[in-house]
Amino acid sequence: MVITAQMVKELREKTGAGMMDCKKALTEVNGDMEAAIDFLREKGLSSAAKKADRIAAEGTTSIYVNGNEAVILEVNAETDFVAKNEAFQTLVQELAEHLLASKPATIEEAHDSKLENGLSVADHISNAVAKIGEKITLRRFEIRTKTDNDAFGPYLHMGGRIGVLVVLEGSTDAEAAKDVAMHVAALNPKYVSRDQVSEEEVERERKVLTEQALNEGKPENIVAKMVEGRIGKYFEEICVLDQAFVKNSDQKVSDFVKATGGTLKEFIRYAVGEGIEKREDNFADEVMSQVKGN
Repeated sequence: MVITAQMVKELREKTGAGMMDCKKALTEVNGDMEAAIDFLREKGLSSAAKKADRIAAEGTTSIYVNGNEAVILEVNAETDFVAKNEAFQTLVQELAEHLLASKPATIEEAHDSKLENGLSVADHISNAVAKIGEKITLRRFEIRTKTDNDAFGPYLHMGGRIGVLVVLEGSTDAEAAKDVAMHVAALNPKYVSRDQVSEEEVERERKVLTEQALNEGKPENIVAKMVEGRIGKYFEEICVLDQAFVKNSDQKVSDFVKATGGTLKEFIRYAVGEGIEKREDNFADEVMSQVKGN
C-alpha cells in the first residue's frame, strides 16, 4: 500500500511522534492507522501526544550571537526542573544556531524549516519531547543584525528566566550595551524613547490623570499643570531613556548611552511564560479524585 503524506500527517497529529517514525509505523502495518498508533505506543514513541494539552509555561530564554547577527528565543517546558536539564539546554542551543542560520520569518516557517539532520524543527522538538518526557514548545524568537560600528548587549537574568538583547548603534562598547540590557531586565520598560509612545496612549493616560487630580479635589486651574508633571513621571516609568540608570541612580539611561558615543536603537525583552495562563493544580483535589475513581 502507498503511504501518503496525508496519512503520515494524520498519524503524527494523533500521536505526536516524529514524521519518519510515523512513516515507518504505517509502512510496517500496511497503512492501518489504528495498528500504526499501537506500533508507536509499543515503541514508546507516542508519548508526545499525551503531553499535547499540557501547559508549558516554564523553560528558558536564550541568546546566541554570531558576529554581526544575534537571535533571542524562548523555549518552554512544563517544569523548571526540565529547563535545567542538559538535554533541554542542548536542544535550545541547537534551535538558536539553526534559527540564526536559516532566518525564518515566522514561528510557522521555523517549525517547517529543516535542520542539518534532515528533520524539521517540529519533528526535532517532538523527538526531544519523547526523550525528555515533557511538552516542549518553541514559543518565539527575534533575529537582529548590526554593523561593525554597533554593539549587541545580550543579558540573561537568573539563568534565562529573563532574556534581553540590546542593539547599541554607533558605539562598539559591548559592556555598556550589556549594562543597558541589565537595566531593561530589572525595570521592564515598554519603549526606548517618548517618540515611540502613541498619541492615543498619551491622551488616555492624560485623561486618567486629569480625573484622578479632580477626584482629589485639586482646583481646576492647576490640574492641567499637575497632569503634565505626572505625564513626565509616566514617561519615566515606560521609556528606558527617561529612567534613572540602575547602576547609577544619579544618571539617566540616556546620559549613560550618550557617553558611549552611540544611540540605543532597540531592545527585546523576554520573560519566561509571560502571558501564558498557567493552570493551578490543586494537589489535594487531584489525589481525592483519583481515590474516588478507584
